[in-house]
Amino acid sequence: MTTTPDSVLRPLRIGPVQLRTNLVLSPMSGVTDSAFRRTVQQASEDAVGLLVSEFIAVEGLTRANAKTTAMMRFDATERPISIQIFGADVERMAAAARMVEEAGADIVDINCGCPAPKVVRRGGGAQLMRTPDQLREILRAVRAAVSIPFTVKIRSGWDDSARNALDVARMVEDEGAAMLAVHGRTRVQLYSGLCDWDLIAELRRRASIPVIGSGDIVDPQTALSRLREGYADGLMIGRGAIANPWIFAQTRALARAQAVVAATPAERVQLLSFFRRALDEAKEERAYLGRLRGLGCCLVKGFAGGAAARRALGAARSADEVETVLRQFMLEGRRFDERFAEVA
Repeated sequence: MTTTPDSVLRPLRIGPVQLRTNLVLSPMSGVTDSAFRRTVQQASEDAVGLLVSEFIAVEGLTRANAKTTAMMRFDATERPISIQIFGADVERMAAAARMVEEAGADIVDINCGCPAPKVVRRGGGAQLMRTPDQLREILRAVRAAVSIPFTVKIRSGWDDSARNALDVARMVEDEGAAMLAVHGRTRVQLYSGLCDWDLIAELRRRASIPVIGSGDIVDPQTALSRLREGYADGLMIGRGAIANPWIFAQTRALARAQAVVAATPAERVQLLSFFRRALDEAKEERAYLGRLRGLGCCLVKGFAGGAAARRALGAARSADEVETVLRQFMLEGRRFDERFAEVA
């Protein structure tokens, strides 16, 4: 099935929750905290239909761990907001879902796709696709525990011999989920190889709830292509948003047959400053300096002299210095080849 470009980027409904568009910021561990979510919003504005938290352990939530509980915090400007939880204990998953609702989230998302060893060893994430009876109990408990919609994110299966996404998706829908997100790789693949978008398309054909596709959406052209060709009802964009927080707005422009315009040097400097201020609200500088350097390195990629600028950003010893290096490189034409001649 194909659609016209102007119809592919559209509002999407998840239960009673209306999304502005069918583009979703994917949950990413250690990345999609409130500061990053708001930074993506700052770059792409209302082209982002839904923001999703990094995944949160139900063990920490239900034991009132302060650091874990703080991961649920969000700003009023982030709505609609989905908070993702992971775990394997039925009672704790239900209790954590109630806590998500009490925190004011619009949606609670259940992680059945994380491939990290520390998660699957404890029965959570992608391991739940290998224990469907356990997953069914969790889904029923969560459905009974909350009034907000719940959604589920899965992978194509554990490995090539156990690609059971079709069966799991049917169960997820039967148990009342309002949306299914699918990363088209097995757990064993991690992030290697290619995403299986044909599987995602088959899931979409069979489901009566929205199916959101995830995997290898690295630029607006790819995003539009996946939507135009009918692979999914919407897209989750993760690593593509780390490299380019403007990807949602650029995808919308492309869908409207408008030119895709790269962010200007001034916009890049402003976005880094916004990210720093957002991080400052919740963390000390020493705790977020690495992340600030990381965004700075993404922002200079593709520019002449960018390799040396990345070296300078990586060596920056303070948030002030990170901002100074980016500003000098982007706005003042400063090149860092001499300072970092030995590594440039």
